[in-house]
Amino acid sequence: MQNRLNLNSRAAALVEAAIQRAEELRIHLHTLPAGGRILDFGIEACGGLEAGIQLAKICLAGLGEVSLVEGYLLGGPVPWVQVATDQPVAACLASQYAGWAIRAGSYFAMGSGPMRAAYGGEEFFQKIGCTERPEDQVVGVLETRALPPAEVFEWIAAKIGVAPRQVTLCAAPTASLAATVQIVARSVETALHKLLTLGFDVSRVVSGRGVAPLPPVMRWKDAGRKDLEALGRTNDSILYGGQVILRVKGDEDSLLEIGPKIPSLASPDHGAPFLEIFERYGWDFYKIDPLLFSPAKVILESLASGRAHSFGAIDEELVMRSWIIER
Repeated sequence: MQNRLNLNSRAAALVEAAIQRAEELRIHLHTLPAGGRILDFGIEACGGLEAGIQLAKICLAGLGEVSLVEGYLLGGPVPWVQVATDQPVAACLASQYAGWAIRAGSYFAMGSGPMRAAYGGEEFFQKIGCTERPEDQVVGVLETRALPPAEVFEWIAAKIGVAPRQVTLCAAPTASLAATVQIVARSVETALHKLLTLGFDVSRVVSGRGVAPLPPVMRWKDAGRKDLEALGRTNDSILYGGQVILRVKGDEDSLLEIGPKIPSLASPDHGAPFLEIFERYGWDFYKIDPLLFSPAKVILESLASGRAHSFGAIDEELVMRSWIIER
């Protein structure tokens, strides 16, 4: 099913706005000889918190609001990343979800952003629809420590059926201020993807709001170790600190049935920092229980009855342990 929301056009408008604010956001624009563009949010550029907010909005194709709000962990002040959307399936699943493996030569990165809807090759697009034929620019987001070379643009362009000059890629490494914000802004996305994995009809979800605490960025000299530690911290922020409210239409009994299965607490892998779990499985990501990847707490609001049902619980001590912070 084609969507009419023009995800790539919306994201392209946000990209142009970010380019106009490049100095303020501390991001860099690179234009390839063939015309493709890279917007560096934290590889060679410094980036920052505001850059991360803009990157998260691009990931959501402009269909969600992202902000930093005041919060606390174990009594101490910690900024939280808040995301809200009235187009949860299109914004979070068709665009924001990092589901496209980008492989070109020796280069690899997981791709998110609305270019995924233009490609439409991921299996779950058969369930959610939301594919589109881009009118002009296609926009993607890569979590990577290396600027993508020209062959990446050629590979993506060939998959989608556009010219390389029509491709814009926004990029940042995991251990950067901008990427940390945009990753932690995935609280609603993880809840929706969990519902999809459980076989729930996600078209019933009409709006979503989520918050998760923003971890400190790592300062290791070893870039690989730094990104690994950042991967652990950002995952733990959602797995053990994320809280999501979904407003759902239709049968309320089905919400009571599926609710306990949604939060990360429902997984047998729950209960340890993500890096400990990762190491336990020999650093093989695909051996980790896929049902672990969801927020700590999920509230389902029934639009049929007006009642709210809460499932799961946050674990502030585990989040702080993951972040190596003592109070």
